[in-house]
Amino acid sequence: MWNEYLLEIKWGFFCGSLRMIVIQNVGTRSPARIRSQWASRVKWGLLLSLMVLIYGSHAPLIALTKVDGRVPFSASSSVLMIELAKLLVSLLSLVLAGGTASLSAPPNPLLVAPYAVPAVLYTLNNNLVVLMQAYMDPSSYQMLSNLKIASTALLYSVCLGKRLQAAQWLALGLLTAAGLCHSYSSLDLEDPVGAEADKAPRLHVTAWGLFLVLVYCFVSGLAAVYTERVLKSQKLPLSLQNLYLYMFGVAINGLSSFSSSSAGDASLLEGYSGVVWVIIAGQATNGLLMSVVLKHGSGITRLFVISASMLVNALLSWVVLGLQLTPFFPVPCAMIALAAYLYYR
Repeated sequence: MWNEYLLEIKWGFFCGSLRMIVIQNVGTRSPARIRSQWASRVKWGLLLSLMVLIYGSHAPLIALTKVDGRVPFSASSSVLMIELAKLLVSLLSLVLAGGTASLSAPPNPLLVAPYAVPAVLYTLNNNLVVLMQAYMDPSSYQMLSNLKIASTALLYSVCLGKRLQAAQWLALGLLTAAGLCHSYSSLDLEDPVGAEADKAPRLHVTAWGLFLVLVYCFVSGLAAVYTERVLKSQKLPLSLQNLYLYMFGVAINGLSSFSSSSAGDASLLEGYSGVVWVIIAGQATNGLLMSVVLKHGSGITRLFVISASMLVNALLSWVVLGLQLTPFFPVPCAMIALAAYLYYR
């Protein structure tokens, strides 16, 4: 009798525990939680859409600033303005969040030093973006810059131990093949006299521009991998981490810009126009948003932004610049679309 009584008590306790688990599981699907999840998805959707728009419009905007086929402003000067804008916004964000107490004491050098590396890499990367515009048209730049998807994924796999599926590796191979196809079809191999007679804008990539693209893609991937590792490894507010990062960026680009001015080159703001300031504002915004993605998301999300921005670039190049595409152009476009499907499905 006593054993049966104990067994009944245990069974009642088990059923009570089971009811508690069921109630908790039901609570996780409450309307408030569902609304919160949808609000989070909408916020991320708007953030990523804005990044795609800014990223895709960068090359066409730079093309609009060209005078006699040349970019009229200093690349180092524009990058300095971008880093300075990001630094000021980060400082303002830290003040509004009430985190100024972290600036009252001298920062720990061991915490600050790692931010110098991505600052150097991003400085090189941003200068390459402007420099490459002299050796290719905007759509060629945007298409070839998608090779950074392959370089970033490879570096993620090697440096961060991210395992990729066979379909994803196949996607990377397709992206590489697409870049090679587009480069071959766009190289300047025509007769200079005939090219001079044809004044219509066309796809073109020089051999020097192709080399710069390869360097740019490697540096871009390395900067993204290292930055994500630093942002996620330190439990600091993102605004403070951005402050450290862009502090080095302003210092490095400031030295580069002022050394160019002292060497007799163009002055700091020479060649600036309204379009240039739009570019600076857009790139500063994109840099701050990218830090949010790397801190709270992943580098794979960044790769999706890079791929989707090609559509914006192609649309703007057609509407604004009147770019004429070669008949072979849809082939690498289809290859990149298939690669994106395999990688992100």
